[in-house]
Amino acid sequence: MFKRAVFIGFGLIGSSLARVMRAQQLAHTIVACTRSQSTLDAAMALGIVDEVTVDPTKAVQGADLVVLAVPVALMEPLLRQIAPHLHPNAIITDVGSTKGNVATAALNVFGNNIPTGLVPAHPIAGAENSGVHAGRADLFVNHKVIVTPLTSSSEQATEQVIRLWESAGANVITMGVAEHDHVLAQTSHLPHLLAFALVDQLSHSSTNLDVFKYAAGGLRDFTRIAASDPQMWHDIFLQNKAALNSAINSFELSFAQIKHSIDHNDSTALLNCLHHAARARRHFGAMLNQGTYMQSKSNQQTFTLQPQGSVNGDFSVPGDKSVSHRSIMFGALADGVTTVSNFLEGEDALATLQAFVDMGVRIDGPSKGKVTIYGVGVDGLQAPKQPLYMGNSGTSMRLLSGILSAQPFDSIMTGDSSLSKRPMERVAKPLRSMGALIQSTGDKGTPPLSITGAQQLNAISYTLPMASAQVKSGLLLAGIWAKGITSVTEPEPTRDHTERMLQAFGYPVQVDGATVSIKGGGRLTATHIDVPADISSAAFFMVAAAIARNSRVVLRKIGINPTRTGVIEILKQMGANISLSNQSIVGGEPVADITITSSVLKGIHIPEDQVPLAIDEFPALFIAASCASGTTTLTGAAELRVKESDRIKVMADGLQLLGITCQPTADGMVIEGKGDIDAVFGGGQIASQHDHRIAMSFAIASLRASAPIVIEGCETVATSFPNFVSLAKSAGMGISSTEQ
Repeated sequence: MFKRAVFIGFGLIGSSLARVMRAQQLAHTIVACTRSQSTLDAAMALGIVDEVTVDPTKAVQGADLVVLAVPVALMEPLLRQIAPHLHPNAIITDVGSTKGNVATAALNVFGNNIPTGLVPAHPIAGAENSGVHAGRADLFVNHKVIVTPLTSSSEQATEQVIRLWESAGANVITMGVAEHDHVLAQTSHLPHLLAFALVDQLSHSSTNLDVFKYAAGGLRDFTRIAASDPQMWHDIFLQNKAALNSAINSFELSFAQIKHSIDHNDSTALLNCLHHAARARRHFGAMLNQGTYMQSKSNQQTFTLQPQGSVNGDFSVPGDKSVSHRSIMFGALADGVTTVSNFLEGEDALATLQAFVDMGVRIDGPSKGKVTIYGVGVDGLQAPKQPLYMGNSGTSMRLLSGILSAQPFDSIMTGDSSLSKRPMERVAKPLRSMGALIQSTGDKGTPPLSITGAQQLNAISYTLPMASAQVKSGLLLAGIWAKGITSVTEPEPTRDHTERMLQAFGYPVQVDGATVSIKGGGRLTATHIDVPADISSAAFFMVAAAIARNSRVVLRKIGINPTRTGVIEILKQMGANISLSNQSIVGGEPVADITITSSVLKGIHIPEDQVPLAIDEFPALFIAASCASGTTTLTGAAELRVKESDRIKVMADGLQLLGITCQPTADGMVIEGKGDIDAVFGGGQIASQHDHRIAMSFAIASLRASAPIVIEGCETVATSFPNFVSLAKSAGMGISSTEQ
């Protein structure tokens, strides 16, 4: 890429980038320049440079790349010193933590003739040790580098700087100078300042010896960064004082509110603050790891199941995930305060909750399943300051696509590695026909999704090419803002939670056979939502009781929405002993207690009209089919191939590994059940592909296994069923969970 690359300053960052350039042969000649002769001697001895000098003016002569790796306070005097000796076409970049000072220094030195090759940058990477010996070529791998081109920077120079950092394995993003300094003041500079201030305050305490002697891990972790280079941070604080002071003022305001809550014993306000902070921190961690909301990639879970013969119990499963999602969305868009009980505190629903918090909606909780949403109305959402992270939740992304398409601001939605592979064009395409400007990624139309705001949406009549409650819901939600009447016709019935909840919030919905219609321009009125227990979660214990010996399970207040009861009908056709009692209506949704006992199952051809009504429950039903006598055939379920994993393939692979004869097809599976024998499944190690329903399905297979079953990638179970392990244990299953 370069003929002569010069590093002025050769500590950790400079020497690490030089190592990258040496290893990848990105420069013919690499030059180190610093005032320390011992550093220069070490650089030569390490073989990472070709020339060394203490004179910056000599170093930059003939250079086509100059990297300024010096303290931020030295930027202007250094630029003034080397300016007369720079080649007109040289690329000049830096590695400092503040960018406003670079722009100011350039203006002071060059006036209106700032070199077009000057492109500031900031690698967000570091190590415990500093200096040339601490440098390493992998320092920047998977770390962010922020490139902040000036108005004078040429596109070619900016692209070369981006390519240089990408060659180092960094994730490069670009932003403006002012935005960079504002963001870093809050996320880096303020935390360092607080750490320094706290340690300084504690050190002056009359009991400082006891304070530090008995300090817990929290103090150690929080104040670790106070051991950083004082001179460096002194320079950073002063160079970015405007943005830092703004961050300090915001912090002081928040801190004063917390202090006021404590002073006045305001338990509600204090707890809401702590809940919000804890939720936001988990979400932040998930975004950093591109993983699930409540578990980071470093904490992958493995289930180990011992063969166990029966399950028994009378209990409740978590709240319905689909209803929990919608309660947050509709409550946020409503006029007034909405309260929610039995909210599912799983990863997917929490991702939806956090998205609306990021768009300016005040939400208290969840606390023991209770959530309070202070609605902002259909025109009150605010532009998020960063991409909205949906974690593993396809429901969140597809439904929010309809809402965000109608907003006056631009937005981006991202997700974890699993969600990033799921198709989004099925909702993006009809939204475009309504006037939305929405862009998916790559040939397969996957996330991230970029949505341009301030578009006037027009109503459409749309026939779904395949049954999908998520697509139907996304279009109906967009229809709230569209001119005219939006109609969606589905080829087969799908879950109708959106239609029911819109009506619960006072928004008229017209249902005419297979067509659902709403008229744009209406408003939603706050209400109370009591979330029924999730039939998809109940399905695992329904199948478990049906296949296990001497078993009886009662599941309380399960949602039996007729668009969700396919699993009950299919199990009944297979011969399962299931009964419903205490049927009632809760929050507009029908619920019932479900009792299921040990059953002798038979294989069936699953009716295709039941497929959309049980689409999420088929992994568990495949386990039931394996324990049935005869052949079970599933067709018309191609949707299973584009869930959190390819559920047809992953389930077939796992079943075959456990000794089941089965044949996956393009839209289903043929399973040869082993019938009424004790050990239907063998043991083995299953790769769940981080799909929560796959993991829980193979867990219940242990009830008819001859040997232990180990299931990898179970951390995503928290997306829908956070207490699955504890509930399974209480029912009698031999399950344990380990993290790694």
